[in-house]
Amino acid sequence: MNEHDHPAVARVAAALHAAGHPHGPHWLPTGAHTAAEAAAQLGVPLGAIAKSVLMRAGDGAVLCITAGDRRVAADRLPSTLGPVRRADADTVRRHTGFAIGGVSPLGFAPAEGASAPVLVMDDSLWRFERVWAAAGHPHAVFPAAPDELLRLSSAQRGDFSDAAG
Repeated sequence: MNEHDHPAVARVAAALHAAGHPHGPHWLPTGAHTAAEAAAQLGVPLGAIAKSVLMRAGDGAVLCITAGDRRVAADRLPSTLGPVRRADADTVRRHTGFAIGGVSPLGFAPAEGASAPVLVMDDSLWRFERVWAAAGHPHAVFPAAPDELLRLSSAQRGDFSDAAG
């Protein structure tokens, strides 16, 4: 299988193209189910991986985009989101159309009756000139400058992460 054979990757590629982004998905030969695996294959620092963490917020969802070397501090998310908790795999697929390990910050295909998530992007990503985000599959990623990723995702910027460890 390659990036041209997977519908979720094709959806992300179409969204990137429609937004005028110059880079399409890049296929990782062995896949990456974690930020550390993606960083190792790309030869970049762990923090340069823009990981997507989905949280439940009432009946909706919030996609938190943060650096791979950070963890989401739920208590630091905007209070307007209400109480949040980590989403399970079914909730991730229902609100994004992606499986865990390939959740992209754009190109959503929510299930019938579900809404696409609200997006927030952590300040920790601006430590890097370029970050890599998932592109719909554990084998697919795409590069973007943090400002460009913010534009592509229409996320709200904030400071909601803690150093992992």
